[in-house]
Amino acid sequence: MSGEANTLAVLSARHGPRYRWLMMISVMVGTMASIMSSTIINVAIPGLSHYFHLGQERAQWVSSGFMVAMTVAMLTTPWLLSRYGYRATYLGTMVLLMAGGIAGGLSDSFGLVLAARVAEGLAAGAVQPIPAIIMMRAFEPSEQGKASGLFGMGVVLAPAIGPSIGGVLVDFFGWRSIFFMVVPFCLAAIWLAMKFVPVNAPGGEAAERGAALDWRGLLLGAGGTLCLLNGLVNLHGGPALQAGALLLAAGASLVAFIWWQRRALATGREPLMNLQLFSHRAFAMGSIVSFIYGTALFGSTYLLPVYMQLGLKLSASHVGTILLPAGLVLAFTIPAVARLTNRLPTYVLVTTGLVLLAASFLLMPTVGLSAPLGLLVAWAVLGRIGLGFILPSLNLGSLRSLDKSLVPCGASAINFVRMLGGAAGVSVCGIVLEWRLAVHGDSLTNPETSAARLAAFNESFFFLAALCCLAIVAAWQLRPAKNPAKG
Repeated sequence: MSGEANTLAVLSARHGPRYRWLMMISVMVGTMASIMSSTIINVAIPGLSHYFHLGQERAQWVSSGFMVAMTVAMLTTPWLLSRYGYRATYLGTMVLLMAGGIAGGLSDSFGLVLAARVAEGLAAGAVQPIPAIIMMRAFEPSEQGKASGLFGMGVVLAPAIGPSIGGVLVDFFGWRSIFFMVVPFCLAAIWLAMKFVPVNAPGGEAAERGAALDWRGLLLGAGGTLCLLNGLVNLHGGPALQAGALLLAAGASLVAFIWWQRRALATGREPLMNLQLFSHRAFAMGSIVSFIYGTALFGSTYLLPVYMQLGLKLSASHVGTILLPAGLVLAFTIPAVARLTNRLPTYVLVTTGLVLLAASFLLMPTVGLSAPLGLLVAWAVLGRIGLGFILPSLNLGSLRSLDKSLVPCGASAINFVRMLGGAAGVSVCGIVLEWRLAVHGDSLTNPETSAARLAAFNESFFFLAALCCLAIVAAWQLRPAKNPAKG
């Protein structure tokens, strides 16, 4: 009876026209928690490394392990929604995310901390495509920009404020306190879900046991991602033969994954990723941009806190304070740009954002030990303005060309592609940094910073700028194809 009383139709009738906004805000809170858990840990990595006596490569897995789990879990969201509905899927992710946060904060071994991060990553991955699905199905095209702006503003406020609070917590209470920050958000999300999230599957249909989950596709995707990241880590500091074998295995897994998805579609089974999505030009080009953009974005979220703490010798609380203005600017840039998504082409907005993001990386070398911290704040703000142009426009531009029945698969796939780039970006950034440190004859284990260390960080920022330039080339391909000349 309670299930019938909480269907999409009943809740819509009960709350009226405002209901779709209430539903959006409800899932926004949980997504804020998941995004906070993915980024705030970077403030605690130096303390975590010291506590467990970890090298840079092993400490990096706190971020990378989360990213791998999150990336793979995104592919399961359409199946979870069709089988269990919005509410059960959303509540399950929030309970898992909260359990991972509590377990991580109480753990006394690195293995348990890593397992807790993987659990958090699984929850974050499954929940993050849900808001885009609701946005595309519950809102008219004329309202989607406004909904995207509201959602984007709320979501970035958490990681904007989070590092500031997290830095103070790390300084006063240690790295464990970071894990507990998601708990109040998860509790609020669970309460809101019980009131405003329907039990239905997307489209208003009843959740039911349908097609089985494509476990083979999921295993191929997970195995390929793990091989890719391990191979990247082994490219520096590991046996070259092992790195080559892992990267070869990652390539083989990709080929096998594509073959299996095509076979599943041809034989009438439900594939984990519907490859027909990539026959839509806007979606295909948007996916390429998302992958490269994810690599640069998540690579920078790993690199910036490490740079400020180990390069510029700032405390964790200083790091959070410096990043706070940039996060607040991003939060207010998103709704402003979202209003432009119905007026300006996607490629213009995305390209503008990528140019600003690349410029912020190129300008980072102007910051040094003697430079005013205001310069660092300015370049961080510039980069976040760039993100404000990209975030609300890329997903909308990529998904609008799809039939509504393909939106759940499309939202899941494009988030997967972006997070795959992000997972690789965290590893690649760590590798580039370690490589440049070795070239300059320095190491992060040295207690004092040096000109050589700053040079290594600067070259890592140049690498991120080059990635943004590559994404600009792909973003320009989002232009609509010209009609052939009439003859």
